[in-house]
Amino acid sequence: MSGPPLSDPELAELLGRESRRRESTLQLLASETPASPAVRAALTSDLGAKYAEGYPGARYHGGCDVVDDVERLAVDRAAELFGAEYVNVQSLSGSAANLAVYAAFAQPGDPVLALRLQHGGHQTHGSRANFSGRWFAPIHYGIRAADERIDYDELRDLALLHRPRIIVAGGAAYSRLIDFAALREIADDAEAILWVDAAHLAGLAAAGVIGSPVPYADVVTLSTHKVLQGPRGGMIVASEAHRAVLQKAVHPFVQGGPAMNSIAAKAVCMRESGTERFAEYAAATVACAQRLGDELATRGLRIVSGGTDLHFAVADVSGLDVTGAEAQRRLDSAGIVVDRTVLPFDPQPVTEGSAIRFGTPCAVLAGLGRDDMVTVAEWIVRALEAEVGSTQHAELRREIRLRLGG
Repeated sequence: MSGPPLSDPELAELLGRESRRRESTLQLLASETPASPAVRAALTSDLGAKYAEGYPGARYHGGCDVVDDVERLAVDRAAELFGAEYVNVQSLSGSAANLAVYAAFAQPGDPVLALRLQHGGHQTHGSRANFSGRWFAPIHYGIRAADERIDYDELRDLALLHRPRIIVAGGAAYSRLIDFAALREIADDAEAILWVDAAHLAGLAAAGVIGSPVPYADVVTLSTHKVLQGPRGGMIVASEAHRAVLQKAVHPFVQGGPAMNSIAAKAVCMRESGTERFAEYAAATVACAQRLGDELATRGLRIVSGGTDLHFAVADVSGLDVTGAEAQRRLDSAGIVVDRTVLPFDPQPVTEGSAIRFGTPCAVLAGLGRDDMVTVAEWIVRALEAEVGSTQHAELRREIRLRLGG
């Protein structure tokens, strides 16, 4: 029962615009990776119409024999890929998976210790604008001003002083490896749950490019669409001891029926992520991010913490007398897509920031390699030095479009 071709002219035009935008611009986003063709095929399958509230063997609706097997397949593949005892593939997003972790291990008002948002953390780690900061009592550790690395001594002191229910590791803009063993020791001493938000780390860990948090953490959440080339969605992996509370936290506490087409796509993603091709791609994203950071540094842009161990980095643009927001606009005008962000200890407001975050997964998938990052760095600096809409930006857009074949 395949669907008819798109017959909505207005939407077809918008979809075409988006395809042309992606094909003709350089995507340097850390949180975005196009799904593989096999993942996209699963997303458009008949499973999208199936309502399957509950878990395999215990659904609230009939006709679930096939989707039960689909979900079991996704769980089994993820468990093998990550070496996990327990996997839940139903979370509709990384943030929904994070909400389930809070629901499983904390009560409203409980203290939670996490990396400060301005130092690279995530909204769901205690931002006052987010449920995590409104429903719980966030305590934040930070990075050292001297080297912009996590201050584990401060983290330990805060954990032992406040005895948080949960200690959160991981973030959205911290580009260095995290000492999971040290965090495990701190969590044990503070009698806290150790939760690693591996939204940005999971693909690299699956490929063996970085060490996995799974052996150290009580629970790990991840997104399936950053380095992983899966659908937009989330997952939870954990030790067997936490199966019961996490099952109930996802359903029925956080959400009702899962998106079975997305779960099928996650199954495809887990299979593809165990291949040599994926491992080479993941390693290339790190190599390219490191090379691009080095090349930008030689051209006057300071890289936060002096570099990166991951697929993204944060570059300080304040030396060019622009804010992060203006830098994002100038780069977009030139056909280069990045995120604006804040620096640690940034004097600028969050809406402006003094930095950009760049990531390399899309660039690698577009065929760019480590040596191409020299050219990319030159494009970035040229774009930052010109005004929005300038002839220099128009020329850059042509260069980029020709290089990408769009």
